[in-house]
Amino acid sequence: MKRQISKLIFLAFVSLFAYSCENEVITILPASSSILTQYSVGVGGINTITVDAQDNIWFGTGGGLLKFDGTNWTNYLDPDYIWREFYIKAIAIDAQGVKWMGTSREISKFDGTNWTAYNPSNSGVLKEYGSCVAIDAEGNKWFGYGWSGGGVTKFDGTIWTTYNMSDGLAGNGVLAIAIDAQEHKWFGTNNGISEFDGTNWTTYNKSDGLADSLVNVIAIDAQGNKWFGTNSGISEFDGTNWTTYNTSNSGLPSNLVSSIAFDAQGNKWIGVYGGVSKFDGTNWTTYLAGASISSIAIDSKGNKWAGSNQFWGGVYELHN
Repeated sequence: MKRQISKLIFLAFVSLFAYSCENEVITILPASSSILTQYSVGVGGINTITVDAQDNIWFGTGGGLLKFDGTNWTNYLDPDYIWREFYIKAIAIDAQGVKWMGTSREISKFDGTNWTAYNPSNSGVLKEYGSCVAIDAEGNKWFGYGWSGGGVTKFDGTIWTTYNMSDGLAGNGVLAIAIDAQEHKWFGTNNGISEFDGTNWTTYNKSDGLADSLVNVIAIDAQGNKWFGTNSGISEFDGTNWTTYNTSNSGLPSNLVSSIAFDAQGNKWIGVYGGVSKFDGTNWTTYLAGASISSIAIDSKGNKWAGSNQFWGGVYELHN
């Protein structure tokens, strides 16, 4: 099912609020807007945001998949949605533009027209709930299942391969996946971090310098530094040294870190349950103080898109 709503019509349904801050403008699109609440199981919140190669913005919501092309909004719904909940937690886009999603009921694949569902009954998917997705340079898809556990699975298009603690994974609750320039896979778990080079596993935990054993998000900057968002702040790892930032030694408004993104100038944009922090390496600036931010993405124009998964939240766009 697909429904197009023009931006002008969309604006007629919502209230827009703009705030000037350091020559930038924040536009708030509330969760009460029709585009965000439609088919949302009563939840207008945004769980994840991804930008594709054409600069379309894709939103995983409490009730399905949304696309914004800069003018029009489109609702995409699995045709089986009416029979079950469809809460999208994670989105990754492959080289062919196919969306791979971790949802509350399955792993879903959407090619723009057709939906394919993968679950434990018809594939090598470990659990029905998918919390994180990443795609490597060879096109393999990697899926983690969050608190439902089980470990992580790799799908090469034919074969499903499972890795868990018996293989070297730090914890079976995988909440975040990132892939570095050397194609090493980094897994954030409920028991620390695992680095997998395809053969060997390396575990990092609080004893190594990580802020917290529970890792919500992993991001890798242009220099190859790894940034780990935890429930106790954010930790940077340059391969040798660890640096932790939290409310006691930085401008973070909260220690509960949910999302991390980097702009073209190397600024770090950090989403927390308390707002958005911009860190330029020296100075911290807070935006949207008090907002519960679940995801941040940056488009090719440098605009920042932040989403809140709270009922009263929605989409926030920070213009350059």
